[in-house]
Parts: sequence; structure tokens; C-alpha cells
Amino acid sequence: MIKTINLTKKFDKIIAVNNLNLEINQGEIFGFLGPNGAGKTTTIKLLTGLLTPTSGDGFIDGYSIRGNPIKVKEVIGYIPDQPYLYPKLTGEEFLQFVAQLYGIENSNPAIIELLETFKLVPYKDNLIESYSHGMCQKLVIASCLLHNPKVIFVDEPMVGLDPKSIRLVKDIFRKNSKRGVTIFMSTHTLDLAQDLCTRMGIINEGRLIALGTMDELRKTTKGEELEDVFLQLTKEVSGLDKSGLKS
Repeated sequence: MIKTINLTKKFDKIIAVNNLNLEINQGEIFGFLGPNGAGKTTTIKLLTGLLTPTSGDGFIDGYSIRGNPIKVKEVIGYIPDQPYLYPKLTGEEFLQFVAQLYGIENSNPAIIELLETFKLVPYKDNLIESYSHGMCQKLVIASCLLHNPKVIFVDEPMVGLDPKSIRLVKDIFRKNSKRGVTIFMSTHTLDLAQDLCTRMGIINEGRLIALGTMDELRKTTKGEELEDVFLQLTKEVSGLDKSGLKS
């Protein structure tokens, strides 16, 4: 469902993504982890068509991100870490606008269902500029689901959400995964990744350094929890003792 072949992105002399090779199956919830600046968001922007690869290629549902970018955009949904919305539209107007972009006919029932799911019905006629960050995030997630994408790319999905909304979004991701939707999720919240993801990849300095299920990642280190595995693999604890102080 998602495949990359030597996917590479350079910015001048900086190699942000370096020969990335991944294969993610239909229905997986895949966690893409790494330190700040590791190349996670750049990878997502490459796969969603927001950036052009320097070399290599990626395939979404069989469509090349280089050769068939329009078809790629038709089958994907994207939830960015910062919700980009039109503040002078109401919540309902924004979803109607998204429905028109995707050519969805008779979209009102789906729009109302999503507004109800995310508890936004009381605010559907309010301008988005009056929404809290969490409400904006829920509206973005709703807009992503509106056209029933086959693949969803998510960059820090829970930012600004309260615990009840976090549980709701996790349940939605699991439900979509069970019906065959592939979810590619980048997050710094390792507990979330360990709880939700069926498989994970860890990227550091643009290179994929680990790939597998939680049990498979445990075997590569002495760590039991994902935090321990992550820190050992990315060498974030180099020179520190268990208390976090330099030895």
C-alpha cells in the first residue's frame, strides 16, 4: 500500500531523507519515529506530494508520487501537525469546501455524521477563527476522513486534544485500520506509538535505523519499553547515567 525505493531528499548539502526503503501493508498502523530533525516530516511531505524527491520514488496504492501525483492525492488523507484552515469559514462550510474539492456528491449526511462524531455540531456555524486549537485539530481530522481515503498520513495527530478526544481519535484509527485503511503516523509520543502501532520504523539523520514490531525492536536492544528502545537506537542516552546526569 505504501512503498518507497531509495527515496531521497536533499536541501543544498543537507540530506534530509537518505535512501529510504519502506514497505507498509494495507491496514497497518505504522509508526514513524525519530528525533527532531531526523527526516520524519520531510518524508511525509514527499509521500503526500508537498515536496519533490531529489531521487528515488514512492508508491501509494500503486501510484508513483513522481509519475502520478494527482492520483496519489485522490487516495490519501493528510493530517498535519499544525491545522491549516480558513478562519473566515464556518466549520460546516470548510467541510463542504473539502467535499467540493474531492467531487463528493450529496456530502451533507457525511458532514453531519463527522461533526457529530467530533462533537462539533454546536459550533458548526461558528467561524473557525473562534475555534480552539483542539477544535481545529478535530475539524482537520474530520476533513481528512470525508472522502474515505485508502491511506492516511498523520503528523503528531494528538496535539491540542483532550484525553477524551485522544481516545476517540485512537478508536477511529483502529476502526479504519480494520477496514483496510493504511495509517502512516509520525509522533514523538512514544506511549501512543507503542499502544497504537502494529509496526514501527525509526529514522535518525535521514536514515532508517530500525524497523519492526515492538517485540522485534525489543530484541535489537535491552529495552522493554519503546522509550528505552528508542533512546538506545538513536544514542540519545550516550554519556548519561540512569539518573539522566552525565557520568
